[in-house]
Amino acid sequence: MRYIILFLLSFNLYAKDITAQSWVVTNEKGNIIAGQNVSDVRPIASITKLVTTMTVLNGGQNIDEPVKAQGFGMITRRQLIDMAIVKSNNQAADQLCRLYIGGYGMCIADMNHLLYKLNLLNTIVYDSTGLDRRNQSSAMELTKLVQEASKYPEIVTASQQSKIKIKTKRRFWVFKNTNPLIGKRQDIIVSKTGFTNPAGGCLAMLMSTDKGTRSVVVLGSRNTHTRIPEAEFIADTY
Repeated sequence: MRYIILFLLSFNLYAKDITAQSWVVTNEKGNIIAGQNVSDVRPIASITKLVTTMTVLNGGQNIDEPVKAQGFGMITRRQLIDMAIVKSNNQAADQLCRLYIGGYGMCIADMNHLLYKLNLLNTIVYDSTGLDRRNQSSAMELTKLVQEASKYPEIVTASQQSKIKIKTKRRFWVFKNTNPLIGKRQDIIVSKTGFTNPAGGCLAMLMSTDKGTRSVVVLGSRNTHTRIPEAEFIADTY
C-alpha cells in the first residue's frame, strides 16, 4: 500500500508539471483513457502536414514521378512527403499542394473535405504547412486523425524513420526526425510534431504499446523541449 501511495503522489506531482494546455490518450476503440481539455479547439501547427499528405495521396498522382518543385529542382512527391513528415519541412508541404491536381486552392479545399468526411467537425485548415494560426483542431479529434493516417503506408514509413537522405541532381540533404523518440522507441506507428508561437509545442502519435494501441496528443505545450517528455510520460503512464 505504501508503494502505491508513493506512486500516486509522484504521478500527481509530475502531472502538475505538464505544461500542455490540452492532452489526451485514447485506446484502439477511441475511448478516452485520460486527458485534459480534450475538446478545446487550438492551433495545431505542423500536425496539419498529416492532412496535407493524406490529401495528396488520395489524389492518386504518381508519387515517384520526378516533378519540378520550387526550391528543390526535380524531386519526387514521395521525397516531399518524407520531408514534410520527418523534417516537418514547410516548403515541402507547400510544394505538395502547389503540385496538386487543380493547384493549391483545390488542395486546401480537398483537405477540408477530407476532414469533413472523417467527421472532424472542429478541425479546419487554411494552409498546407500549419504556419497559419487558423489551422485548428482539438486533441480528441487529432486522435482520430492519427488513426486514419495509419492507413497510409507512406505516412507510417516516413513516421518511423529517425532520419532521411534526400538526393536530387542539385543537392543532397540529410534530415533528422523532429520527434527524437523515433529510433529510440519501437512502438510508434504514426508521429507528427508541430510548433508555432500561437500553437505551442504539439505532438500527435499512434503507438502500439504493451498495454494496447494508444493515440497520444499533446497541444499547447510550453515549447519544443517539453512536448516530447510530456507525451512520452502520458503514453507510458496510461
